[in-house]
Amino acid sequence: MSPTNLPAGLDHGHVTFLGAGPGDPGLLTLRAVEALSSADVLVAEHEVLDVIRAHARQGVSVVPTYPDPSSDPYQGTGTPQLTVVDGASTTASLPPVRDAAHLVMEAARGGRRVVRAVSGDPGLDTYATEEMLACVAAGVPFEVVPGVATAVGVPAYAGVPLRDAQGTDVRFVDARTASDRCWTEVGASDGTVVVSTTLDSVAAAAGELVAAGRKPDTPLTVTVAGTTTRQRTWTATLGTIAQTLKHAKVLPSPDGGRPVIAVVGERSAAAQRDQLSWFESKPLFGWKVLVPRTKEQAATLSDQLRSYGAVPHEVPTIAVEPPRTPQQMERAVKGLVTGRYEWIAFTSVNAVKAVREKFEEYGLDARAFAGIKVAAVGEQTAKALVAFGVKPDLVPSGEQSAAGLLEDWPPYDPVFDPIDRVFLPRADIATETLVAGLIELGWEVDDVTAYRTVRASPPPAETREAIKGGGFDAVLFTSSSTVRNLVGIAGKPHNVTVIACIGPATAKTAEEHGLRVDVMAPEPSAGKLAEALAEFGLRRRASALEAGDPVTRPSERRPGARRRRTT
Repeated sequence: MSPTNLPAGLDHGHVTFLGAGPGDPGLLTLRAVEALSSADVLVAEHEVLDVIRAHARQGVSVVPTYPDPSSDPYQGTGTPQLTVVDGASTTASLPPVRDAAHLVMEAARGGRRVVRAVSGDPGLDTYATEEMLACVAAGVPFEVVPGVATAVGVPAYAGVPLRDAQGTDVRFVDARTASDRCWTEVGASDGTVVVSTTLDSVAAAAGELVAAGRKPDTPLTVTVAGTTTRQRTWTATLGTIAQTLKHAKVLPSPDGGRPVIAVVGERSAAAQRDQLSWFESKPLFGWKVLVPRTKEQAATLSDQLRSYGAVPHEVPTIAVEPPRTPQQMERAVKGLVTGRYEWIAFTSVNAVKAVREKFEEYGLDARAFAGIKVAAVGEQTAKALVAFGVKPDLVPSGEQSAAGLLEDWPPYDPVFDPIDRVFLPRADIATETLVAGLIELGWEVDDVTAYRTVRASPPPAETREAIKGGGFDAVLFTSSSTVRNLVGIAGKPHNVTVIACIGPATAKTAEEHGLRVDVMAPEPSAGKLAEALAEFGLRRRASALEAGDPVTRPSERRPGARRRRTT
């Protein structure tokens, strides 16, 4: 039994001090995910909550201790700004300001399991030790789940190695608490120095190192928002970093208080970082990509876009509703069970979902498909069937469309096919291509409306303004209906936005709406569409580098666009 599974004390509870890493949720450890999934209460700063939220158990509620951080009377004094996630919501009535140790102790009462999550690693957190000692004093058992330290994780994502074959020393310095003696020691060293500071204090830290003996031409890298898609890194020297940030118009800025990691030393030279910057050189790094699909359909596509460095923004353009007259669907499902059909053909995930829901309504499961051949169009449709317990007998070998399915569909043969009928559950707006093709092959078709697609509600005003004003770098259109519906509920995307379409028909609809199509998938697949956009981004990046231009996102080139922010 692992520590996270040990039973909590009846009176004292149990506290897990958990390192949430530097910002990328993917850096959470397996132990951290386990602890989060079994926690009764989470205590965390606002920015940490965004990292761990997805792994909290269902049913918990979020109660911000500081709804408006600017109203925090302790802001800037070192007192953590905390958010409590508590299934019982018992901490909602706490006074507006409570120290972390008090919050943790109160949350642990009654035998509850508490996770106190901190940025980076608990062993390097300023306050975690005090909170652990408070647990000891109160007799509350606790454990520590280490996390990726910010001072180590951020340089790794910035492409800045801290050590090499020569085995140089590495020193870690927190500029906020460093003493004169500390600066003197690291200034006299020729090792790598990792400095935790803020954007507007980088130049002061560089000055301390130069005053302590480091040469002004010592290479320096500064990374803000490390390990997130907002990450940005500047390369300079101790003597030029102030000029570099000013020339880049990063400072002065209201965001100057943002934490940064600065790496000082010859091992962080620009030429080396250019080769090792794996994260910021992703093909769609930092691109804000609009994904106008239903929420269920968008999940896999959004995950793929994130792997390319993009920031997907899902906007449902259609909603799926049951058919107005369900009797036809009910008769077809009963006919499927009684042996009326030789085949059933699914052309979408929604069709699978509609049949599955009707099965569950009648108390049926995948066994009802015994003796029936099943066809599926598209990888996601096939996956949905497998999740239902059904392995498709036929998936198009070529184009994943109705036409592709007809290419592989066998003609009806009265000798080998005891039944000549096909059940086709589909949307109310589906085309007649598949029905006509199956009839031509000799089959009888029960063309049944399994679900209706209706236009979704308009997105929030902020999203609509971003669409029309060029706030998005790209938009992915996966069907003609997504083009029509997005324009209908939110307006036409700005002309700087990259338009990517899943196929010729969708591209034609986009052009009819006055959009310039920049990217088209080589085959009608959402995955291939994302790949095509990534290749477009890669070519765009290579062209900028070859021309000696800065790598920018499409939205940064619109008239009056703001410069890239670091928050």
